[in-house]
Amino acid sequence: MTDEATLRIAAICAVLSIVESQGDDQSLIGRNPGSVWTQDHIRMNMGLNSLMNRNSARSPWR
Repeated sequence: MTDEATLRIAAICAVLSIVESQGDDQSLIGRNPGSVWTQDHIRMNMGLNSLMNRNSARSPWR
């Protein structure tokens, strides 16, 4: 390869590494818990308490 081709490949690799490091990893998007609304409805569909009940039940009454 010529020096120009090597420099071009290095520049392309540098740009791609910068672009990939700035974005979210699309392979992990299904593991994100989602919005509070989504979490609440998933809990209720599974037969669990809503988030409001769960959060209020965490601390003891004084």
